[in-house]
Amino acid sequence: MTRIIAGAAAALRLDVPGRGTRPTSDKVREALFSSLESSFEFDGARVLDLYAGSGSLALESVSRGAERAVLVEQAASAAALARKNSDAVLARVPTARIEVVTSAVRRFLEGTLDEFDLVFADPPYELSNADLGIDLALLAPRLSPDALVVVERAARSGEVPLPEGLVLWRRRDYGDTALHFLEPVP
Repeated sequence: MTRIIAGAAAALRLDVPGRGTRPTSDKVREALFSSLESSFEFDGARVLDLYAGSGSLALESVSRGAERAVLVEQAASAAALARKNSDAVLARVPTARIEVVTSAVRRFLEGTLDEFDLVFADPPYELSNADLGIDLALLAPRLSPDALVVVERAARSGEVPLPEGLVLWRRRDYGDTALHFLEPVP
C-alpha cells in the first residue's frame, strides 16, 4: 500500500499497478522527500514525473505545494491508475494542475516545450543506461536554471549517464536502490 506522506493530501492511499511497474518503496520515498525538503522549494514548482507508474512521486510533490505536475506513463493501465490517483489528490488540493500523459517518455520529451523545476525519472530497471542517457539529453533543455532531477535506478546499474548540460549533485543508496540527484550546469 502506498500513501502520500505529508502535505494537504497526507495519508491518502494511492492505487499502484499490479504488474509492469516497480513502485518506489515507502522507505526510499520518505528518504527522498526528507532530502528534498532541505534543498528544494515545493511551493509553486512545476514537476515532471517520467515513467510515472502510479504517479506517487509527483503527487507527493503536489501535496507539498507544487503548482503543476505532468505524469508521463506509457502503459495505459498504469496511466489510468495515475489519473485516478490524481483525481483523489485534486480533491484535496483543488488549486493544483495535474496532467497524466499516456506516452513513451522519449516521444513526450521530443514534443514538449514546457519547463520544469523538479523531475523524477524512475525508469524500468531493464532500460539501458544508453537509452536513459538519450532521455536525459532530451530533458536537459526543458529544465529551469535551478531545477533538480532525481533518477532512481538499481544500485548495481552503476552511474547514471550525464548528457551535456547536467551534472551529478549527489548520490544516495538505500539497499538495492540508488537515487541520483542531477542539476543543470550553471
